Amino acid sequence: METNRTDKEILVKGIKTMLFTLGLMFIGPILLYIGFSNPEKPLHYPLVIAGALACIGAIYFAFKGINTIMDSMFGKKSKKK
Repeated sequence: METNRTDKEILVKGIKTMLFTLGLMFIGPILLYIGFSNPEKPLHYPLVIAGALACIGAIYFAFKGINTIMDSMFGKKSKKK
C-alpha cells in the first residue's frame, strides 16, 4: 500500500503564489487609500484603478495559491517510473 506524500515542488509553488498574494493584499488598499484621499490630483483615477486591480488580483491569487497547496497535499499523484 502506497502512502500519500506531499509533493514538495508543487507546495513551494503554492507558497510562492501566497507570498505574491500577501504583497498584493497590502499594496491594493494602500493605492486605494492614496487615490481616494486625493481626488483633486491628476493621478486620482489611475491610482484607484490600480488599487482595485491589485485587490481583485489578491483575491484571485489567494484562491489559486490555496488550490495549489491543497493539490500538493491531497491531489492525484502522477506515477513516476
